[in-house]
Amino acid sequence: MPTRRVFLKTVPAAVAAGLAAASATRAAAAALDEQDPQAVGLGYKADTRKVDQAKYPRHAASQTCANCQLFQEGSSPAMGSCVLFGDKQVAAAGWCSAWEQG
Repeated sequence: MPTRRVFLKTVPAAVAAGLAAASATRAAAAALDEQDPQAVGLGYKADTRKVDQAKYPRHAASQTCANCQLFQEGSSPAMGSCVLFGDKQVAAAGWCSAWEQG
């Protein structure tokens, strides 16, 4: 029969395992597809050099997701999250029309 002492020893390990699993799931979020309806609506491109300058005349090559106010660094320097795209990862070298100086 388990005792209170055994229970109190196993609870922290179970909680730590749960937190580790949740963190791993968050880190493995899918990359945003340029064909995603929200990405299309905001003109997202994974490479800022591929933005249609005629369609987005305010775009500058120096503007990237990495230097946008809405970008949050991820576990990889090449990817991160954006508050506009939920749990999908955006390319640090990417761009969208919601870009704001960070």
